[in-house]
Amino acid sequence: MRNRTGPRPARLRTIAVLSALATVGPLLLDTAPASGDPVGAGSYTTTLPAGAALPTGCGDLSTNPRRHMTANAPAGPVPTNDWWSSLVYKRTDCAFSDNLMAHPFSFDTVAGGLGVDYSTSPTITGTPTTVGEYHFQYGADFTLGVTGLNAAEARVDGWTDWTVSPYWSDGTRTLRATIGHGSPFVYARVTGGDARLSFASAPAVWHTSGNRIGFRVDGHDYAAYAPTGATWSVSGTAITSNLAGRGYFSVAVLPTTAGSTDARRVALATSYGTYAHAHVTGTRVSWDYDESASVVRATYAFTTQAMEGTQTGTVVALYPHQWHNLGGGTPIAETYLSPRGPMKVLVGTSAFTTNTRYNGVLPELPGVGITGGDATTLDGYLDQAAQGDPLAGFGNDTYWTGKGLGRAARLAEIADLVNRADVRDKMLGAIRNRLTDWFTASSGKSQRVFYYDRNWGTLIGYPASYGSDAELNDHHFHYGYYVAAAATLAKFDPSWAARSQYGGMVDLLIRDANNYDRGDTRFPFLRDFDIFAGHDWAAGHGAFFAGNNQESSSEGMNFANALIQWGQATGDTTVRDAGLYIYTTQASAIQNYWQDPDDEAFPPAFEHSTVGMVWGDGGAYATWFTADPEKIHGINMLPITGGSLYLGHDPAYVDRNVAEIVRNSGSATPRSWADVIWSFQALSKPDTALAAFRANSGYTPEEGESRAHTFHWLRNLSALGQVDTGVTADHPLYAVFTRNGARTYVATNLGSTSVTVHFSNGTNLVVAPGRTATTGAYTWSGGSAVPGDTPPPTDPPVASPVLKLVSPSALTTADGTGARGDTIAGAGGVNHDGTPTNARVYTACGITATLDPSGSTRFALRVDSGTGVANGVQVRISYDPNGSGAYPVSETYHYFATDPVVGWETYTQDRGIQSRTGVPADLSGGCVRLEVWSAIGNGTTTLRTSATTTEGNQSTVEIPFTVR
Repeated sequence: MRNRTGPRPARLRTIAVLSALATVGPLLLDTAPASGDPVGAGSYTTTLPAGAALPTGCGDLSTNPRRHMTANAPAGPVPTNDWWSSLVYKRTDCAFSDNLMAHPFSFDTVAGGLGVDYSTSPTITGTPTTVGEYHFQYGADFTLGVTGLNAAEARVDGWTDWTVSPYWSDGTRTLRATIGHGSPFVYARVTGGDARLSFASAPAVWHTSGNRIGFRVDGHDYAAYAPTGATWSVSGTAITSNLAGRGYFSVAVLPTTAGSTDARRVALATSYGTYAHAHVTGTRVSWDYDESASVVRATYAFTTQAMEGTQTGTVVALYPHQWHNLGGGTPIAETYLSPRGPMKVLVGTSAFTTNTRYNGVLPELPGVGITGGDATTLDGYLDQAAQGDPLAGFGNDTYWTGKGLGRAARLAEIADLVNRADVRDKMLGAIRNRLTDWFTASSGKSQRVFYYDRNWGTLIGYPASYGSDAELNDHHFHYGYYVAAAATLAKFDPSWAARSQYGGMVDLLIRDANNYDRGDTRFPFLRDFDIFAGHDWAAGHGAFFAGNNQESSSEGMNFANALIQWGQATGDTTVRDAGLYIYTTQASAIQNYWQDPDDEAFPPAFEHSTVGMVWGDGGAYATWFTADPEKIHGINMLPITGGSLYLGHDPAYVDRNVAEIVRNSGSATPRSWADVIWSFQALSKPDTALAAFRANSGYTPEEGESRAHTFHWLRNLSALGQVDTGVTADHPLYAVFTRNGARTYVATNLGSTSVTVHFSNGTNLVVAPGRTATTGAYTWSGGSAVPGDTPPPTDPPVASPVLKLVSPSALTTADGTGARGDTIAGAGGVNHDGTPTNARVYTACGITATLDPSGSTRFALRVDSGTGVANGVQVRISYDPNGSGAYPVSETYHYFATDPVVGWETYTQDRGIQSRTGVPADLSGGCVRLEVWSAIGNGTTTLRTSATTTEGNQSTVEIPFTVR
């Protein structure tokens, strides 16, 4: 890494990035008791926890973040994490700002006004196989100001979605400039003196015509526009104008090249001049999700003030992620050079629209490849993951809590898909308990608590980490994990996610990181997301020589995906659609600026296939925390989730990226984060990645990963193939895959009624409530998600009333493939008598049978608690007459106290029925469900399953029906 001066960087850590959370609910900030402000059943505090840090900067910034604003600045919370944040969030330069990278311009603020540069020559360090960076460094072409101006500081006089207006005053002279992303104009208003452009040496003037002058400096062409009737004077190293006493002017940089003629320069200056006095005073984004077309349409609109004439249009330069998806308008032939690649120019527009295709996300990959021995393998990995506290070993701060929540959420999702309800429910319980703890504030609580700071308009979780408190870094990273975990929990426990419960606290985290509601003045609009640049910024202050920075783009995408999942799970389409806008826009930005598969963004001499981090003025093949190639690449891959499929939209690029990891590390097998890299590689070559996993299964998992999830991901992609972007669907939770020319269509339904998902090539897919459905060789995937589920038919069909337990989750008349022991988790010292908790679930469905009125349910379960004492297992057997997913008939039996002697004991119906619900009836395509859990005791119990007839000691359930 190159040397840096100034404050602690956005993230100095030993691993990835951060977490988030979301929901909805009213919030009254002015009536908060010190013990915690209620939001539904949750709460936050407005009393700073003991020892907690607040945002820090120059002077009293922690308590007065508006000290560097004028009285004209908009009321409300202070924007942070933007390209211009160092202008208001001062940390290194207490009077002015650090460099401001707007593109095509870059700027700096100084005592004499605004430093202006159009940087076109990158500085490149490093080699193709080592840490390296490229930067289009700021170096002023000239200073725009007022003759004699000598201001003590630059302050913020206003801002809009992607512009800012810095202001200077020395008591006699004033300057107010408006600058912004994509604007080739600087708009200026002055008092107390002449407009002045100051140069290090005399500029080359190539055109003068009344109020317009064209000049060149450092190979860059500019045009300055004074009011009608005014002229410009050139004297030595300055160009000045009295502006005919009207106090406004503008300067544009022109998109010319070394081969441009003076005639073309004059033509461009004339064309731009039509809009020179239509000063941009407002910018605003709006978006719409066209579900039927699977397109997110975003409109970027400009408000202008005609300083003279009636013109309302402007000139705008578009980044590649915008012009690649442009919905109308014809750019001119010339382009600007930028750290993001060529910027194309629209002249005379007042708005433009992007139409960005959405290729879907999933809660998790469907479990289509988990059969036979692979099912046993996954089951073993799930058993390993379910040992002990799922969140043990993770730090207590917001980032590492988030990593733990993310890991547990992945395990819950895949456990549900393969009918491991015991693991699923254990993970959900851990998520529920930890989130509820974080979402509950009480008097004096300083750990696992969220604090709202009125001055800054921000919600900070304590313990904080990586500058999430003192620098307001990384809130989208941290809170994204919280929101994603809450979305998983909401699928299975919608009451917890209700506004009246903890949904409102989730929504507060969403709003803090990226407030989607302009009417909510508690938080700035889209804090972390740069609307015009198309991606997040990590540093709250952006106070670096190279501008702001963003390292883990994939953790930013984790936040966006979490909004989609949360919004869909809770029925909040406003949150969902905000997530879709951020997700689709940022996916395009990542492809263009972090990956650059078309070699448009990176300078030719920067010979890397990716950057670990994007800076305002360039990019770096580096991270904040290591020079290891695996992590430079991997930090923009993790966490691997059903929202990671955008990484597989270009399989050829995946191969190129992985090849560089091998080249730069010198190892064909990743030395660290192997699971993350294999999961990425599997989006192009799933069989290769799966084989690498099988051959190196002793690897050390990345902290937020588990072997169970990695194996599930790799094995199912091996069955599904590559992501197919050629087909879309009219549903937000979908994906299409292609393997050997055959497509598999996937969709997830989080609702309470069946839906039909229509794919753009005419394929339709009916998805039952709470299910993930697929076409092709596989037609169903998912466990008991919500009431109303329709489980799959049992294979082979039930042909006898005697059902055998076969791991991981079946009741079947067929023999098992070899005895094994399924672990029944201990009760943890809590009495669960009569209440299934962390239960193992075994199910048989598709049963047509006549009730035997004189019969009764019988069972013989072989159990063993080893030498453990005071343990007791319990059983509930339930019946679903028609396969609707509801089980109206159930019998709960008294628990069985196991002895402390190694060896199988037999738990039978002779223990007696503790409680019974419903009236038994004939089965017509019905189901039988067995739940086994620990009612008492700390120790685990083993339940014998999958035994063959020859092995004996089979665990069985006999139902009181005549099977037809």
